Amino acid sequence: MKKLFAALALPLIALAIAFAAPVSAQSSRDAVWIQIAARPSLREAESEARTYAARLPDVSGYALGGGWYGVVLGPYARDDAERVLQVYRAEGQIPRDSFIAFRRNLRSQFYPVAADATPPAEPEAAPAPAAPAQAEPEPQQQAALQSTLPDESPAEARRSERTLSREQRMELQVALKAAGFYNSGIDGAFGRGTRASMRDWQAARGFEPTGVLTTAQRQVLLDEYNAPLISVGMARVEDAKAGIALQMPADEVAFDRYESPFAHYTSKGDLGAKVLLISQPGDKRTLFGLYDILQTLEIVPLDGPRQRGSDSFTIEGRNDRIVSFTQASLKNGEVKGFTLIWPAGDEDRRTRVLAAMQASFTRLGSVLDPAAGGDVVQDIDLVSGLEIRKPKLSRSGFFVDGNGSVLTTSDVVAGCTRITLDHGYQAEVAANDAAGGIAILRPAEPLAPAAVAELSTSSPRLQSEVAVSGFSYEGVLGAPSLTWGKIADVKSLDGNTDVARLDLAAQPGDAGGPVIDSTGAVHGMLLPRQPDGKQLPEGVSFAVNAEALRGALNAAGVTAASKSPAAGSLPSAAITRLASGMTVLVSCWE
Repeated sequence: MKKLFAALALPLIALAIAFAAPVSAQSSRDAVWIQIAARPSLREAESEARTYAARLPDVSGYALGGGWYGVVLGPYARDDAERVLQVYRAEGQIPRDSFIAFRRNLRSQFYPVAADATPPAEPEAAPAPAAPAQAEPEPQQQAALQSTLPDESPAEARRSERTLSREQRMELQVALKAAGFYNSGIDGAFGRGTRASMRDWQAARGFEPTGVLTTAQRQVLLDEYNAPLISVGMARVEDAKAGIALQMPADEVAFDRYESPFAHYTSKGDLGAKVLLISQPGDKRTLFGLYDILQTLEIVPLDGPRQRGSDSFTIEGRNDRIVSFTQASLKNGEVKGFTLIWPAGDEDRRTRVLAAMQASFTRLGSVLDPAAGGDVVQDIDLVSGLEIRKPKLSRSGFFVDGNGSVLTTSDVVAGCTRITLDHGYQAEVAANDAAGGIAILRPAEPLAPAAVAELSTSSPRLQSEVAVSGFSYEGVLGAPSLTWGKIADVKSLDGNTDVARLDLAAQPGDAGGPVIDSTGAVHGMLLPRQPDGKQLPEGVSFAVNAEALRGALNAAGVTAASKSPAAGSLPSAAITRLASGMTVLVSCWE
């Protein structure tokens, strides 16, 4: 990969960026470019490339297909490209609508001139800039130039301008603003400010600065503005089965399958974009159910705004990998909408693509059959072919007061960006004793547990029967289960009297669950198996005893109920109800 040294000054911050040295062939295949211009003629593109090369490093030019020629910077590693894009945009070195381009977007190279102009090869050490050749357009290019770039006088340009609608005039102002030449209101009125911005744009593009755009110049300006859409092949797609038509990035996604209520358009390009069309018959309950289900999926990251109205909703989710946006609405007994999934770090282009999809979204006279995709192989971790978001780790915990405070094991709260109780309730760490293996959680909003643990006031008798209540398989079964065993010793193998040894075959998900005796009193909390890495015989488990738990709770300002040893035994069914009511699934999310 080329090594660049560029001092890029932000308005208030002097920023120096040093880019990666040459990389291996494997990583070079992931190289990207930054497209900063697209021109409809080779001569214009060469001139633009020379202009940029006079002040920026790593400028090159490639044919884009369809009679267009692009000026790009690079190649870079993806992270480096995003930094260059951010800084160059901020200081006005490149247009605001510049974007990251991939190898497949670029065809034969025309600048700098090489002995053999071929499609882009693997990134290499920075080439010495060669003097650009004065290449002439081929005959067919000249013909296209004549037909697409008519030569108009200022008077002719004014006459053609008078035929523009208000919306077309506003579109030109939007394009001028996006290119950084116009900073007033978008009103469709070509006053002094608009004329000045037109002159500045003409001068920057090598045209005579008349302040009146010719038909051809208007097309060049709009094509510049629409370059992000052109780069992904935005085109109208009609899905008759789903009953939806809209503009879609057709170079990046292609239809794959139907799995009601979705029509899946999966990625076919380097970008990794995806589109889902939403189509199903239903009512408000259907709409609201879809709103809830979508937020459990991997394609909808947790961070981002979401809004639900009486007959529509929008959901945006973003993380360091993707940004997804979903909109859906109910009309005439049909729920329809779409989801756009786009890679993070390409926000300007994503915004343009999303706006085009929203503006073009059209309902057609059909709706997806609810049975569509019914023959697809089912998976408990999938909803209509989409992966359910899963926590990094899930363990058990139990309620210790009427506000929903929870005791659990320390390992389940380590390195989490979010902690939930039973998947749906946010919680925060109130205290964490990593050495003792005890964590205390406080729900974001007070909860009303069905049952609350009562800590035993006495030590358990050796060989007495106890049970651990826990989510043995980390929530897969949906409810806690009881695992019965016995107290093997009131201290650990190393003599720690705060920890009891159990003769009980627990599962990983049981860790953090309460250890209950036949009276319903809680004698301790199950610890993770092999906390110190030792290999122990099957059926050996350890639990922090009630006295140590009470001390940790008191230190955190939480008062737990107690139960005396005089309490009588409960029937098995009552023990099961009590344990199920106090036990909660604790999940750690990345």
